[in-house]
Amino acid sequence: MQPLARFVTRRPWLVLIIWLILVALCAPFAARAPARLSADPGSLTHSESATVIERLRDKFGEGHTNTVLLLTEGTLRPNAPAFQTAYTGLLEGLAKVPGVSRVTRYNRQVGYPALSPDGRLTLSLAQIPLRVPGTAALKAIREYLAGWEAGAGKAAPFRVRLTGGQAIANDFTAYAESDTKRSEFAALPLTGVVLLLVFGALVATGLPLLMSVLSITLAMAGLYALTEVAIISTFAQSVITLLGLGAGIDYALLMVNRFREELRREGQPDGARGAAYRTVLTAGRSVAFSGLTVAVAMAALIIPPIAFVRGMGLGGVLVVLLTVLSSVTALPAAFVLLGERVNSPRVLRLAWSQNAGASAAWTAFARRVIARPWLGLLGSSALLLTLAAPALDLKTGYAGAFGLTAGVESRDALRQVQALGAGGLLSSFEVIYDLRGQPFGPGNRGIFRRVSTALEALPGVRAVISPFLNAATLAPLSTVRGGGASLDSLGQLSALARRSLSPDHGWLRLTIIPDHYLRADAIDAYQGRLRSVLNTAGLPYLVGGAPVGEREFTRAIVGATPLAVSIVFAVTFLLFLVAFRSIVIPIKSILMNSLTVGAAYGVVVLVVQKGLLAGPLGIPDDVGVLDSSLPLLLFAVLFGLSMDYEIFLLSRVQEEHLRGRSNDEAIVLAVGRTARIITSAAAIMFIVFSAFIVGRVVINKSIGLGLAAAVLLDATLVRLVLVPSFLKLAGKWNWWLPGWLDRLLPHVEIEH
Repeated sequence: MQPLARFVTRRPWLVLIIWLILVALCAPFAARAPARLSADPGSLTHSESATVIERLRDKFGEGHTNTVLLLTEGTLRPNAPAFQTAYTGLLEGLAKVPGVSRVTRYNRQVGYPALSPDGRLTLSLAQIPLRVPGTAALKAIREYLAGWEAGAGKAAPFRVRLTGGQAIANDFTAYAESDTKRSEFAALPLTGVVLLLVFGALVATGLPLLMSVLSITLAMAGLYALTEVAIISTFAQSVITLLGLGAGIDYALLMVNRFREELRREGQPDGARGAAYRTVLTAGRSVAFSGLTVAVAMAALIIPPIAFVRGMGLGGVLVVLLTVLSSVTALPAAFVLLGERVNSPRVLRLAWSQNAGASAAWTAFARRVIARPWLGLLGSSALLLTLAAPALDLKTGYAGAFGLTAGVESRDALRQVQALGAGGLLSSFEVIYDLRGQPFGPGNRGIFRRVSTALEALPGVRAVISPFLNAATLAPLSTVRGGGASLDSLGQLSALARRSLSPDHGWLRLTIIPDHYLRADAIDAYQGRLRSVLNTAGLPYLVGGAPVGEREFTRAIVGATPLAVSIVFAVTFLLFLVAFRSIVIPIKSILMNSLTVGAAYGVVVLVVQKGLLAGPLGIPDDVGVLDSSLPLLLFAVLFGLSMDYEIFLLSRVQEEHLRGRSNDEAIVLAVGRTARIITSAAAIMFIVFSAFIVGRVVINKSIGLGLAAAVLLDATLVRLVLVPSFLKLAGKWNWWLPGWLDRLLPHVEIEH
């Protein structure tokens, strides 16, 4: 750190000019980044659901398997001339929208109801492409509908709402972006108030906020560049904002506090430059080490084989590294130029805002804690384990539209589709049998008829679209543009045959429509019942559709989690082993941080999954599952940020220990000097994270809730009670390290 400290303190103007140039170059790309992000999770290579999509395209000519559901709701019944005129014109125009391949009228569908009993609600379908083209097509549809409604005005006999997989994904993207911006604007002023209470001066208050904006801007520009080569999750923006504000303000708070402390040190050589130099070598080292541990934790998100999740990990690593870089370069350069003016203009003259050293109140508190260490250790652990207990019932999956709050069009429209009895359309299963050179005909017709009949008899199955639908009961399956005349029975059967059999008659297709929209926690059992029947045909088959794809993603993330967690634990252990030259400290840190993560999981499960206090927090009570990526994302962010506080405290304990203090006195002095900064940083993080609870996207609300709860517990109960109690009881074993290992390890000093 010495060469870096010398450079930034001797060339402050050069350092700041470089940062200003970087921000000026990156700002335009940062502003464009949100529009390039996606809620589309992509596809797993060689997965069963992805293979089904390929077979439908290659064998059946079904290139557009992305369905948009259009609901019309009005006072007129469908047989009214005014309704028919408006409805036919709407669909004729819709069929001409770029990206729309087929449009299906409400009265030409099979397998599910498309007209409410009172005739006021109709359901129509439009087929669009998957992935990025699907996003563009849906945008074009919405623009067309907005124009149609504007043209019809008050004379329109009905209003139109959209839902479907693409509509839900697009709403996720739009609301996640707007929620993140709103959270930033809400958090910054409140954060400024806390910083003002801590420092009492406007300049010192503004520096941490400035550093956060700096790192977020550059990280968003980096995210823009990543969108050129991969699908980047819209939630990567939330991760960058959370870490940029939280960690950025944390690190700057630590640096500013140390600089003010160094300025007050008597005999400080070279004035502000010397104080800034010493700040980089002390607090700067802690910041660099803390940032490294957070980056390692965020890198856990890169392990799952899903670009969507990896994008969040890359965004997290990027913003943390940039935050560290700005904290140890731009901030010390500003210190040199500001000098004593960092404490001006003085707005508040509260005792704690003028004290950059130890706190008498926290010192006394630490003495009381270590006087009863068993009470602190067992009491804190019991409370954390109690909070973590609900996490044993954690269920993960894709919440779909129920991952959005009421008032969002795609969610509200799906509610109407469910009331209509057609919710299973968004949970339909596509089954493709490989006939293995035995073309469909009299020889195997009976087998598949029995399979189809058995599937229809399963509980929860509304319909099975197969070659065995009766001509007398078959509603026209063909999809037409604009509402032409109905086909006769022969035409209907011909359309059904084209849909169900590949042109070479070597592949057979069945579509299974559930009688309701399947929540993620019900998919596995439902799919198991289907496969038990499908197996009876004795031929190889593939099962696809949205529910199968969702569960494949969940299994991929859950399957990668043990490896990701193990790697983070191993790397953290090695880093702490080198930094603190102890076997006990790394093990203790991992265990106690895991308790914090477990407690946060428990709180999120209670609120989001089980609905406890969900209403007051604006979280729907019917979500039922946590988003598949949430447990790993929460672990990465929480484990990394918790280590910040761990390092801030332990580095002071180690510093006092190396000065020859007794174990008890080292603990007390360390808590006295760090508790004020830790609690202040935690208050700021709590504000930042809580701001994310107010929004329309449940995963953002879940992240904010979990992080806010964890920070509150970690900075108070864990760091100021549990850790000091353990350190007191461990005594001399805190710093135990075998001699042979001591000789092998490199010497690294972490000062705070």
